[in-house]
Amino acid sequence: MQEVFELFSNIRIRDVVDMAIVAFAFYKLYMLIIETRAEQLIKGILLLLLATQISEWLQLHVINWILRNTMTVGVIAILIVFQPELRRALEYIGRTKFLTKSIIDIEKEEIKNTAEELSEAVGSLSRQKIGALIVIEKETGLSEVVETGTLIGGKISSGLLINIFIPNTPLHDGAVVVRKDKILAAGCLLPLTDNKNISKSLGTRHRAGIGITERSDSTVIIVSEETGAISVAEGGKLKRFLDTQKLSEILIQNHKNEENRQLQFLKKKWRHKDE
Repeated sequence: MQEVFELFSNIRIRDVVDMAIVAFAFYKLYMLIIETRAEQLIKGILLLLLATQISEWLQLHVINWILRNTMTVGVIAILIVFQPELRRALEYIGRTKFLTKSIIDIEKEEIKNTAEELSEAVGSLSRQKIGALIVIEKETGLSEVVETGTLIGGKISSGLLINIFIPNTPLHDGAVVVRKDKILAAGCLLPLTDNKNISKSLGTRHRAGIGITERSDSTVIIVSEETGAISVAEGGKLKRFLDTQKLSEILIQNHKNEENRQLQFLKKKWRHKDE
């Protein structure tokens, strides 16, 4: 009992803060890799580490030597295999207000007009059962995605969006990338989701929409070619069977959320300067 008391008495506030930061970092790391292929790979690595330790305890020298050398080479292999997850983690860390531009600098009237144009175009495509995939960029840049398509650089309009997705036209089969009130590019290629729990009824268009939201903070609007159903993907999750009114509400609410985060950041910055 005395030893336990002495142990806790030697713990300083900085030690508690240190442990809390490490725990928070591991929690965020876990949230980044959960339900991805990295989760299974980490389990495999942990099993190898356990096997290495057991072989050392049992004095199985040959097995222990093989496992240790495998782990040494495995560090390089991990960097290669985990490249998408490492990139995603670095993008998450770099997604800060002082390093990236926000959608909030667009005037409120422009935001409303953009939401209306998007909703009108999506509603028309839905009624005609024309498939569509629209990616709305936020803080995480999508320049690499844009490079896979054809540059447009035009202001968002329902007519332009509808024309892009008309069947049998050059750009209808890819994704449109939107930045603020501009259509950056069309015919873009998106990564498919790694989530094995996605319903098998969802096709490539939906899987690609979910996939890009797993790698960025973008919002994706999807129109099913088979049913005309409207869906929205965010953060690797899919909201299905929406109407144009609900879609417009989601787009405007996203802007309000970004605006609130920006205001909170500025308040903290001003408070820090005053101190």
